[in-house]
Amino acid sequence: MTDRTAAARTAAPSPDAPSPDAPSPDASRTDASRTDASRPDAPHPGAPGPATLRPEDLRSRRWYGDSVSTGSSGLRTFSHRARTRQLGYLPEEHLGKPVVAVLNTWSDINPCHVHLRERAQAVKRGVWQAGGFPLEFPVSTLSETFQKPTPMLYRNLLAMETEELLRSYPVDGAVLLGGCDKTTPALLMGAASADLPAVFVPAGPMLPGHWRKEVLGSGTDMWKYWDQRRTGEIGDGELAELENGLARSPGHCMTMGTASTLTAAAEVLGMTMPGASSIPAVDSGHERMAAAAGARIVGMVWQDVTPSKILTREAYEDAVATVLALGGSTNAVIHLIAMAGRSGVTLTLDDFDRIARTVPVLANLRPGGAYLMEDFHFAGGLPGFLSRLTDVLHLDRPTAAHPTLRAQLEGALVHDDEVIRPRERPLADEGGVAVLRGNLCPDGAVIKHIAAEPHLLRHTGPAVVFDDYRTMQRTIDDPALGITADHVLVLRNAGPQGGPGMPEYGMLPIPEYLLKEGVRDMVRISDARMSGTSYGACVLHVAPESYVGGPLALVRTGDLITLDVPARALRLEVDEAELERRRAAWTAPAQKWERGYGALYQEQITQADTGCDFAFLARPGKVPEPYAG
Repeated sequence: MTDRTAAARTAAPSPDAPSPDAPSPDASRTDASRTDASRPDAPHPGAPGPATLRPEDLRSRRWYGDSVSTGSSGLRTFSHRARTRQLGYLPEEHLGKPVVAVLNTWSDINPCHVHLRERAQAVKRGVWQAGGFPLEFPVSTLSETFQKPTPMLYRNLLAMETEELLRSYPVDGAVLLGGCDKTTPALLMGAASADLPAVFVPAGPMLPGHWRKEVLGSGTDMWKYWDQRRTGEIGDGELAELENGLARSPGHCMTMGTASTLTAAAEVLGMTMPGASSIPAVDSGHERMAAAAGARIVGMVWQDVTPSKILTREAYEDAVATVLALGGSTNAVIHLIAMAGRSGVTLTLDDFDRIARTVPVLANLRPGGAYLMEDFHFAGGLPGFLSRLTDVLHLDRPTAAHPTLRAQLEGALVHDDEVIRPRERPLADEGGVAVLRGNLCPDGAVIKHIAAEPHLLRHTGPAVVFDDYRTMQRTIDDPALGITADHVLVLRNAGPQGGPGMPEYGMLPIPEYLLKEGVRDMVRISDARMSGTSYGACVLHVAPESYVGGPLALVRTGDLITLDVPARALRLEVDEAELERRRAAWTAPAQKWERGYGALYQEQITQADTGCDFAFLARPGKVPEPYAG
């Protein structure tokens, strides 16, 4: 028996709750099409097992009290029922039913989520029809496109908000609505820590972009055409047309950027409805999926299917394999490590590198391939994709919708071998992200090598060092720096503390004069992140970061740096005695914040190799359930 169940069974009784044995208003209906999920012992489509909870076991009952049959009540339960009447709800609408929190990251300034207000209504429709009681909660909206210095600064804030809302209100389960890069891991981290039944509804990718005869991928083609603007290949008129064609609908990036990478990870982890992660945001199937998620969460509450039963080590290993086989974003490395930590699972950079050597890249998706997420969806989506990876997956673990992943993938097919490649014709023989080690990154660094020019994967060149992003922006095009295609561009003070928040600065711009000569890629190294829609020979997440005295702080312009991806090596070609002299002369920069959330962030943030979570949230420990009486 869980602590939550035990507490529910000792809750105060309620005078106006219907008896758990009383028939529902439409109990006389016997048509086969009806799923009476309001009965806890009734099966639900895709249910992982029989109900284990009774109405008197519901967590929300601690707030609302027991059934009318006991004839007793407490002051607090009376107050909670009175305030629910104030909201306009009848007793039979909520008493004895699972209360479902619908956590919505919608806002007017988040284009990835601008449709989630409507999707929340579909979720509620599903909850009502399955016999639950939905309550919508607005939570922080983290917009990758607008929030500065970076929404990564606030991922842990949304995770904390999610956990504490679920813990402090009378809810039995949750539906989580998100999708823009940081919202997916934040919502799942909070839900894992709260450990109430939860299902995730991905926002879905936007429609493909269009400009003249070109099909555009958000982010990826932004970088491409911006470079063409810098070289004079296109002008302001073309750029204005591109503004109108790059992002044509609600939804997150339709390339295999961070958003699609993380929603795919959520699906393979087992926290979504099957196939949910690739449904285009404006497709009617997306609304149907949202309604199905609302219905399913009611069954999950009755069956006590909590994140801790789904988010196992096997699930996280499958998520890593999937992300690597998709050629997904390097950001997934940080987020999955943090998510796993909240689930009590130790996931490391070495796990990513080990698994990368066992899976090929099968998704022919931009930025590493040719197609977009709508193509992927109609080619079979993630179920079809996973059907070609079954030999590396743990198929007998549970998901939110099925008893096993094996059952969830039954009948899954691939309809287009160009979009989802067969195993004998992969896009790359190994997973799309490599983990590097060496004296420049003793705790690791990552590179999305499938998105780099092959000749740069083994490269030695002299460093050109920039101490901050603004200086780099101001000076990168200055011919006086003497930058050539063989140089290695180094940006520091862009990590978790130095950024602050580890902004997506890692795809450093190539000097304009080199672009005009036809140079389109260079080796670039930083302790920053980069957008999952970005590309190039960009070494990222160097740990420890320079701001806290990592070796990147010791690099000087002119030092030789060697990148050797096949050997998984990143080396600063400077002898150790010289590095020790530089280390002794290094002084720590002043802290950026003296108060507020930023001060908490600086104090508690961990490094990239351990997930950039807050130390006080990542550590194990007991959190008491609130006393509701």
